[in-house]
Amino acid sequence: MAESSDVRILSKSTIRPSPRPCEEDGGRLIHLTPWDLTLLSIDYMQKGILFRRPPTQDSDATTFTISRLRDSFTATLDRFFPLAGRLAVDNLDTSPPSLSISLKCNDEGADFIHASAPSATVSSILHSLYVPPVVRSFFPLNGAINYDGRCLPLLAAQVTELADGIFIGCTLNHVVADGTVFWNFFNSWSQICRSGGGCPEVSTPPAFDRWFLDSCNPPIRLPFGGESDFINRPVYPPVEECVFHFSAAAVAKLKARVNAEMGTGGQISSLQSLLSLIWVSVTRARRLDPNKETSYMISIGCRARLTPPLPESYLGNAVHIGATQNVTAGELLQRGLGWAARQLNQTVALFKESLVRSCLAEWVEKPSFSYASTFKSEDMLTGGSTRFDVYGNDFGWGRPVGVRSGAGNKGDGKVTVYPGPEKGSIAVELCFSPQTLSALVKDEELMRMVSCI
Repeated sequence: MAESSDVRILSKSTIRPSPRPCEEDGGRLIHLTPWDLTLLSIDYMQKGILFRRPPTQDSDATTFTISRLRDSFTATLDRFFPLAGRLAVDNLDTSPPSLSISLKCNDEGADFIHASAPSATVSSILHSLYVPPVVRSFFPLNGAINYDGRCLPLLAAQVTELADGIFIGCTLNHVVADGTVFWNFFNSWSQICRSGGGCPEVSTPPAFDRWFLDSCNPPIRLPFGGESDFINRPVYPPVEECVFHFSAAAVAKLKARVNAEMGTGGQISSLQSLLSLIWVSVTRARRLDPNKETSYMISIGCRARLTPPLPESYLGNAVHIGATQNVTAGELLQRGLGWAARQLNQTVALFKESLVRSCLAEWVEKPSFSYASTFKSEDMLTGGSTRFDVYGNDFGWGRPVGVRSGAGNKGDGKVTVYPGPEKGSIAVELCFSPQTLSALVKDEELMRMVSCI
């Protein structure tokens, strides 16, 4: 099994976007919203996709592939130029002290890294029960939190050559973008690369203007004198990861089951049905006291919840965390999957436009931040989406065969969802303590649903 020390950096380049008309000074400032600012203390996003090696394997072809990836990355950055900027912190002349944080489009650049991991194979990553630790070395900017975007790149890509494949990993500052933006950038990069670099436009060009409540006059004033007042660097407990695949047939069967149990006529979604199975299974694996409360937090996309809706191309965060709370472990296990799925469904259904606006207005009045250190070992958090186009990222030599994430935001209880390789299937990355994960992979109800891939 390959180790992290087997990954060798071959080259590193700073990529800057082309000069833009009417913005020669590179000084455009983009004000940040409550959705953006609340994420200052958590890690960058780190997602990547695994490919089998292109058919031609000689050294000249490899050099051409890396050069093509770098050139298309540059062309994509031209379209997403704010991601080449840095965060700017301004101390405001107020009493008591306050500050504002913005995205400055100063073109300081994004990183492009070429690496090699000759001991790692596609099979060792794709078919291992546990995600090999070496995968974490396929991503740049490990250990960075979003606030570090004042001096670190907001975006970095690493192309790692494996023994028989290629892994393309991206690390993106979560303050300036959410998962929708992340995968739009990835999709645009692969589209440009696949076209040979001659693609004048991308399918979903980004929209740069941030959305604010009418009552909010940016920049948002943060009532702090310095970073020590609101920035906490996360310390994560030891965790391990598994990636499970659930076939379209298994997901459909589970959805039918929970809706039949609750008489909801299909109202409970496929994803909510699957997450209820995971919640119940994890609660069993954790062996929680029956009276212990367990909560489930889900990232809820808000673009379509506004009137008019924000475009999918909106370059910024538009996600809120919805929490299913006041549930004891004993109640969850006794009432079962249908009841658990119904609780998740109701949490998501609550997020109407009025609640979204209310939450944002409250944040402006009293800013608060997400901290990994406040995450409890009996709770769970799901990020990602089955709607992201992961397997459409063909860079010119075929579809990816897998998706994996880096070390960022890996707490005990983190669940990340992706679409599976076949339509209607779902891939789930489970991150838990070694003790919990060891028990979870022996859970018969859960493992009966897992498909071999």
